[in-house]
Amino acid sequence: MPRPLTRVAALAANIAVLLSFAAGAPALAQAWPSKPIRVIVPAVPGGVTDIVARLVSEPLSKALGQPIIVENHAGGSGLISVEMVTKAPPDGYTLLLVTEGNPMGPNVYKDWKHDPVKSIDNVTMLGRGMFVIAVHPSHPATTLRELIQDGQKSAKPVLFGSPGNGQRMVFEQLKSLNHFKAENVAYKGGAQAVADIAAGHIKVAVLGLAPSLPYFKAGKLRPIAVTGLVRAAALPDVPTVAEQGFPGFQFTQWQGFGVPPGTPAAIVNRLHDELVKIMQMPSVVEKLASIGMDNSTSTTPAEFTEWVQAETNRWPPLFKAAGLTPE
Repeated sequence: MPRPLTRVAALAANIAVLLSFAAGAPALAQAWPSKPIRVIVPAVPGGVTDIVARLVSEPLSKALGQPIIVENHAGGSGLISVEMVTKAPPDGYTLLLVTEGNPMGPNVYKDWKHDPVKSIDNVTMLGRGMFVIAVHPSHPATTLRELIQDGQKSAKPVLFGSPGNGQRMVFEQLKSLNHFKAENVAYKGGAQAVADIAAGHIKVAVLGLAPSLPYFKAGKLRPIAVTGLVRAAALPDVPTVAEQGFPGFQFTQWQGFGVPPGTPAAIVNRLHDELVKIMQMPSVVEKLASIGMDNSTSTTPAEFTEWVQAETNRWPPLFKAAGLTPE
């Protein structure tokens, strides 16, 4: 009869089996992350979206021990960036900065074939903020009501600038509620829109707070309303749209992180946990507050997915009420 294995021999046999398994499955033995990570940003540099991406990427790089490379890919209201990420390998090395433009996308473009909820695995919300309705100093309106009345009296449509569909929908909603004509002048980014209105090329715009604040302080732009339910800490003297005769009126801008569908849950959860920690850092909270944003993280990736679903459901009736169809 064969003799039973000694403890030493049995241990050696087990180690041999483990080594053999590791050699056959090197991916399982390789820790994530082991190389630089890309963050795809659907906006040009200088606006709120870009600021948030870069603000978070530096501490995330330190937490993960790998470089974070921020890439700006503006265009198509975010469609270009979404397509890049959906086609990327689900290995945790490509992240998408998700914005309110993603759930709005199917209402804007016929070519937007991606389901806002299913095409991206959502990680966490990062922050929420509000928009500001602003006019050039030469414009006679000093309140939202005066701006609306000016539009109602004008024989020509009001030209208004917007660097994104969220901003555009603010004015489209006001237009449909108050029955005046308006035409959108679309910009690829907030910095360009702010510069154009400050130069007087257009007189009215809906903007993000971050690129606008220096112009407000310098007197080159006049803020007349913010779109949150409460006033912005950065502009405490500027009333909300709701305060000026439109109860419940609220439009927010927000950012979060997503990854290609099918990314392992362990990677998604690690990213979520690290980002939640980062968003609680005093320096991050302070910077966000200075640009009119808060640190609204999601308790779980599933909670963020629920938010995106609710936003996806919200937009179709608003686009219909504004008379807008996908182009």
